[in-house]
Amino acid sequence: MDNLEATGKVIGALVIGAIAGATLGILFAPDKGSATRNKISGGARDLADDLKQKMKDEAAALRKKAEDLEEMAKEKMDDLADNFKHKTEEASKAHK
Repeated sequence: MDNLEATGKVIGALVIGAIAGATLGILFAPDKGSATRNKISGGARDLADDLKQKMKDEAAALRKKAEDLEEMAKEKMDDLADNFKHKTEEASKAHK
């Protein structure tokens, strides 16, 4: 969970930095208003695309972790069931 929070903070910082950098670059650029608006909209699209891809990547990583945890839980349950069966058989043989 801490890893997820740290990743979220890093992504947030990158997004804020990208927005701030793009905004400052556009504000100080000597372009006409229409060119500036095109730059802003293009930058926003690029930022949105980057953010979507990062979110997809994070979702895929979380899905993989969930699948790994599920597999570990199944293996643990199988081990516990085998151990219980073994102990039951030993106890049964000891009482005969």
